[in-house]
Amino acid sequence: MHIMKVHNSLTRRIEELVPLADNEIRLYTCGPTVYNFAHIGNFRAYAFEDILRRAIQFSGMKIRQVMNLTDVDDKTIKGANAAGVALSDYTKTYKDAFFADLKKLNIQPAEVYPAATDHIPEMIALVQKLMDRGVAYKSEDGSVYFKVREFPGYGKLAHIDFDSQRTGLRCADDEYDKENVGDFALWKAWEPSDGPVGWDSPWGRGRPGWHIECSAMSMKYLGETFDLHTGGIDNLFPHHENEIAQAEAATGKPFVKTWMHCAHLRVNGEKMSKSLGNFYTLRDLLEKGYTGREIRYVLINAHYRSSLNFAFSALDDARKSLARIDACVANATDGEAPEWAGRHLADFAEAVGDDLNMPKAFAALFALVRDANGKGAAGTLGVFRRMDEVLGVIFFENAKLESAELPADIQAMLDARAEARKAKNWAESDRLRDAMAAAGWVVTDSRDGQTCKRK
Repeated sequence: MHIMKVHNSLTRRIEELVPLADNEIRLYTCGPTVYNFAHIGNFRAYAFEDILRRAIQFSGMKIRQVMNLTDVDDKTIKGANAAGVALSDYTKTYKDAFFADLKKLNIQPAEVYPAATDHIPEMIALVQKLMDRGVAYKSEDGSVYFKVREFPGYGKLAHIDFDSQRTGLRCADDEYDKENVGDFALWKAWEPSDGPVGWDSPWGRGRPGWHIECSAMSMKYLGETFDLHTGGIDNLFPHHENEIAQAEAATGKPFVKTWMHCAHLRVNGEKMSKSLGNFYTLRDLLEKGYTGREIRYVLINAHYRSSLNFAFSALDDARKSLARIDACVANATDGEAPEWAGRHLADFAEAVGDDLNMPKAFAALFALVRDANGKGAAGTLGVFRRMDEVLGVIFFENAKLESAELPADIQAMLDARAEARKAKNWAESDRLRDAMAAAGWVVTDSRDGQTCKRK
C-alpha cells in the first residue's frame, strides 16, 4: 500500500489521505449541469477526478464515488422552456452525451450518479431541518433562504473575511459573484418563467436551489460526514461553501474531511469563451480528428492545481508521445521486471502519492520507455500496466504475448521456425511465418528474438 498525500483546500496544507472507515474513501464529485454539451474546461475537472479515483485505488484503498447530475436549475429550466419540451426530455439529451463523452476519455464510472430531480423529497427534508433549527427563513414570495450570519463557520473553506465583504444581501440566483456574501436560496418559489417545472413543498410550489441539491445527495449516499469532496476551483465559492453551511448547520457534524480543487483550463493562454472563438466541446475536438486518448493525455499531463493551457499543438505533441509509448509497449513482455524498471515504477508511485504530481509521474513513464528501448523491454509489460492503472492512456493491443498464451500448434511452428533460423534455413523460416500468418498470427523478429501476436 502506498501513502497518498493531497492538498486540502480547507486547511491549505498537504495532508495524508486516510479513510475515515473500512479502508474506503467516500468521494463526492460535482458533476455536470446538463443544459448543454460539456466543454473541455469541464472535462479538465472530470479527468482530474478520474486520476484521483485511480490513484486512490492504486494506493491500495477502496473507493465509493458519487457524482451528481444537476438537471434542475436556472439554466436547465430556461433551456427546456425555450425549446418547448419537458425538463426531463431536455436534460436527457445532455445526460446521454455526457456519459458517451466519459467513455471516449476512458473515465471510470462512479458508483452512483444521482440526478437532482430524483431526490426532491430529500432536499425538502433538509430544508425543513434548517428551518426547524432557525438558520433558514421564508421570504415574502415563498422562497426559503439560509441565514449566513447564523452559521459561525461560514467562509472557512474560501477563507472569507466578513468584515471586508458586502453582506446582508439575498442571492436568489443559483450562482452569484464572490463579492456578494449573502443569504442564499434553499428553495425557490415558483414563478411564471419556470413554466411547468415545480414541486409542492411546505412553503409552496417551487424547486430546490442549486446548493441544497449536492448537500442532500452527498449525505444520502456517503453519510453525514465523509472523506473527500472535489470540483473545479470555480465551485469553491459559493457552491462548496454553501454546501458546508447547509450540511453542518443541519447535522451539527463536520461535513467533509478533505476538499480538493483543480485550477482552470485556458485555451492558448486565454480564458475559454464563445466570443473569443476558443470554446470547444469534446465533440468539436473529435470532429477535428483527435482521439479521446490524445485529449485525455493533454488533460491529465499537468498538475491539477496549476492552470492548464490547452492548445492544438499540445494535442499534436500528445499524438507523437503516445506513438512513442505504443512502439515500446509493442515490444514489452510479461515476466519478472528488471530492477531498473522497478525503480521507475517506484518513482511513478511516489509522484502519484505526492498530491497527484502528474508531470513527475509522466517523467517516470518516459524514463521507463527510454530504458526499455535501450536495454530491452522484456519483463516490462506488467510495469506499463501498473502505471496505466492511473494514467488510462496506454494502448496494449499490440503488446507481445507470452509463449504460454499461444495455441499449441502455433507454438510448435514458432519453435520450428526458431530452429530453422538457427540453421539459417531461411526458406523454411519464411514458410512457417506464412503458415502462421494464414492462421491469423503475425511473427516479428528483433534482436531479442521472435515474437508472435494475433492479427
